[in-house]
Amino acid sequence: MSSGQRARRIAIVDDDQSVQSALQDLIESEGLSTLCFSSAEEFLDSGAQNEAGCLIADIRMPGMSGIELQAKLKVDRCRIPIIFITAHGDARMRIQAMRDGAVEFLMKPFDNAVLLETVHAAVEDYAKTLGLRNSNR
Repeated sequence: MSSGQRARRIAIVDDDQSVQSALQDLIESEGLSTLCFSSAEEFLDSGAQNEAGCLIADIRMPGMSGIELQAKLKVDRCRIPIIFITAHGDARMRIQAMRDGAVEFLMKPFDNAVLLETVHAAVEDYAKTLGLRNSNR
């Protein structure tokens, strides 16, 4: 897979299938491809952290939480941009996620335009770290 393809692939990790499907439809409507996972463990086991240019993850999931996933990726020196989405977040959780490098922390329901703008910015910034230009549009 080329770096350009990687930068245009968005990983979605959410245990709610309906949220996963809605995010997939929204992201793919922008011409980006998606990889969907029902848990953080499934995402890690797949190796997708090495195949995607951005990660959209729920905070609260059975098993490993989104915050724990972020910590694991940090330990593994995986610099994939992370956008958190949650229906049950609080200020402390948001501050922790952002301090640890999250790109954004959105509360459900969120504005689709804000999410898409954030995804495009994250993909563009990540592409720059991979040595690419204008890979997100």
